[in-house]
Amino acid sequence: MEINIKLEAVKKAYKTLKDVVIHTPLVQNLNTSEKHACTVYLKREDLQVVRSYKIRGAYNKIKSLSPEEIKNGIVCASAGNHAQGVAYSCSKLKVKGTIFMPTTTPKQKINQVNMFGKEWVKVELIGDTFDDSFQAALTCQKEEDLAFIHPFDDEKVIEGQATIGLEILEDADFEIDYLIVPVGGGGLASGVSSVFKALSPNTKIIGVEPLGAAALHTSLKNGCNTTLSNIDKFVDGAAVQRVGDLTYDICKTLLDDVITVHEGKVCSTILELYNKDAIVVEPAGALTLAALEQLKGKLKNKNVVCVVSGSNNDISRMQEIKERSLLYEQLKHYFIVDFPQRAGALRDFLLNVLGPTDDIVHFEFSKKTNRENGPAVVGIELKNKSDFEPLLKKMKEFNFYGEYLNDKPHLFEYLV
Repeated sequence: MEINIKLEAVKKAYKTLKDVVIHTPLVQNLNTSEKHACTVYLKREDLQVVRSYKIRGAYNKIKSLSPEEIKNGIVCASAGNHAQGVAYSCSKLKVKGTIFMPTTTPKQKINQVNMFGKEWVKVELIGDTFDDSFQAALTCQKEEDLAFIHPFDDEKVIEGQATIGLEILEDADFEIDYLIVPVGGGGLASGVSSVFKALSPNTKIIGVEPLGAAALHTSLKNGCNTTLSNIDKFVDGAAVQRVGDLTYDICKTLLDDVITVHEGKVCSTILELYNKDAIVVEPAGALTLAALEQLKGKLKNKNVVCVVSGSNNDISRMQEIKERSLLYEQLKHYFIVDFPQRAGALRDFLLNVLGPTDDIVHFEFSKKTNRENGPAVVGIELKNKSDFEPLLKKMKEFNFYGEYLNDKPHLFEYLV
């Protein structure tokens, strides 16, 4: 098919956005470069005025509409970042907006939407997923005759996101071997890949999705745009059940590969960026860096650009991020432990089973005197994942082992 995103249209969008968005820096990250034996540059869209790239597409789309089209206002659906871009645009352009967001949206993002939109927007919390909110927004559009601002499956939105590609190529005084972009609905990947295929055709472009919401990866495998029945909503900025029809056609043509990253690896990357580089990113913002380990066989001595898409991370999520990281890195394990109903049983467990650096971080137990043994839910954090097998062996040897919970997700989530 003929690709709809034209370079001239992207250049026009660039001029439209010039006084609205920040030309974000393209900077080398020394820690990541050393770790992966290549030169890694970060396109820091987390530093954007609304702390994500979404302002580009939202503003470009709303600005393209006629007074007649927006006379009753606009409406959109978003998991957070598009909402902030739309809210900021409404305030700037003095356009009334209604923004539908999932009830699961972090409070930090909801507060930001209200802050950027001021009196020009109202927020409606509907459904558990983006797709629920999307359907509600479409209903609202028809009932109130509003202009719909799609978060990704729209040419003007894609053209706005594509301006990131122009900035990268303007700032790069080197050949870019690999460009790695996050994929949610596919608007960013479609836009940037369109620019690169026109201006830097030798660059390999890799799309990255969260493992639990791999809509594009699944669609490419099936040979048609596919709606996922269930998704893991943790990487909320990139968790959609279906990519756009337009973005699917563009991505399947222009992306060289699409890979998935485990949500736990995303969490480890968030913590690593914070601890080593003082960079705060949201889960979607960490996707591209989290993918580097999978690609390391291809990246040695190459110039790699990773788009860091956003930094709208609610501080209240950090405990969950740490937990998911520890579980993924196999440093935290939960068990049902059978304790004999006698004094000194816990002391025996501590002395005979735990290694010198093993740490109990969770313990739930109720003594029932009419039973010989009493089960306890015990969480143990290890210093090294190699300590797991010795721990398991000692638990069985001293008859404390009941059941391992990490590989039983339904039971694990219920108990812990």
